[in-house]
Amino acid sequence: MQFRLATIGWRKVIWWTSLSLAVALAAVWLTNRWLAQRAASRVFTTVEAAPARNVAVVLGTAAKTYGGYANPFFQHRIEAAAALYHAGKIRHLILSGDNHIKAYDEPSDMRAALLERAVPESAMTLDYAGFRTLDSLARAQAVFGQTQIIVISDGFHLPRALFLAEAFKLDAVGFASRPVAEVYARKTVWREYFARVKAVLDVYALATQPRFYGPPVEIKFAQADSPQPST
Repeated sequence: MQFRLATIGWRKVIWWTSLSLAVALAAVWLTNRWLAQRAASRVFTTVEAAPARNVAVVLGTAAKTYGGYANPFFQHRIEAAAALYHAGKIRHLILSGDNHIKAYDEPSDMRAALLERAVPESAMTLDYAGFRTLDSLARAQAVFGQTQIIVISDGFHLPRALFLAEAFKLDAVGFASRPVAEVYARKTVWREYFARVKAVLDVYALATQPRFYGPPVEIKFAQADSPQPST
């Protein structure tokens, strides 16, 4: 009798564990599908199709991999930003990334890479407090005073970025950088599935705010780079 009760108890544990896992996986799948569908019409993959906006936010990532090699995600985002700038689609770039320690400086790395691609320094503003995607987009509105932007990042990252942009009152579209080979991107793409769930929780459950806001920063356009009408 005692053995039978123990068996029934374990069956209940297994049943509830299985049910909880199924619900969690369903939530991840539904959240990802929802964000992807919401963003689909606002993500552009060619310079010609992208709308003209005064400002783009380039979301930061490490310039080098842990092994010291050039990071293809970084390179492709920089290529995308330079292409949009030289095509006249944008007039100014906010380079938003992590600089939590002196030795790690994503915004300065982005600036150096864009200077090599003939983007003038006057067309760049560095945001050193873009620790997360949420921080970068909240600060684009609250600190840098933007209302309409292009977000430049990897295609799989943009559904989350555009969701967060909307949450912080930004009219945003996304420009997807060139895809990274699957062998290098697989781990990052899988991590993004769960990051999307975290973003939804940040907005609807946790009301998460950036680590820092700080005083307003005015975006100054060079005379040759006067703002264009948004479309």
